[in-house]
Amino acid sequence: MASAIPLTAITMPGHRAPAAGFEAPFEMLGACHERVERMLSLLTKLQRHVLLHGWDESVASAALDVMRYFDLAAPLHHEDEECHVFPPLLAGDDAALRQVVLGLQQDHRDMEAAWVSVRAVLVSVAQAPPPGWAHFSPQEEATLIGFVRLYDHHLREEDGLVYPAAQAHLSADALRAMSEDMMRRRGLEPPAG
Repeated sequence: MASAIPLTAITMPGHRAPAAGFEAPFEMLGACHERVERMLSLLTKLQRHVLLHGWDESVASAALDVMRYFDLAAPLHHEDEECHVFPPLLAGDDAALRQVVLGLQQDHRDMEAAWVSVRAVLVSVAQAPPPGWAHFSPQEEATLIGFVRLYDHHLREEDGLVYPAAQAHLSADALRAMSEDMMRRRGLEPPAG
């Protein structure tokens, strides 16, 4: 019997509340990055599992978890950044920082395009693959690996440079508006007052 993909410390999106709440939007964005990293780790474990053990139910479960996150949560997270994190930096005086932000915006477009291919690979193993299927093709492996790499550099630039710079640019009122907008786009009611 093939061993299951270890899911310790990896939770399904939406099934565990993050440590940060919407009242602290940059902490919430950081918590989202932690979930992205867990999903990318799960994607890497899924690939390794298929290589060593082939397909089993844990592969299908992991593929569904990754798809659920990148279908639902990741687009909202990118929209948070496009609406609230990037604009003050693009309007600022720091030309080098503007270039970084323009690169991150391009990353979002590249991630969206790459997700179409990654998702197709995951759909192929979200149920039992056809008879004779043994593993991902070299092209499918490259698609999955490239997606993980694209996110890795992106997350480091946001966490290390862009988030601190944007947070320093935003007033308390702007942070409150950011928080309320993030909640509304997720179907939550912002607190009164």
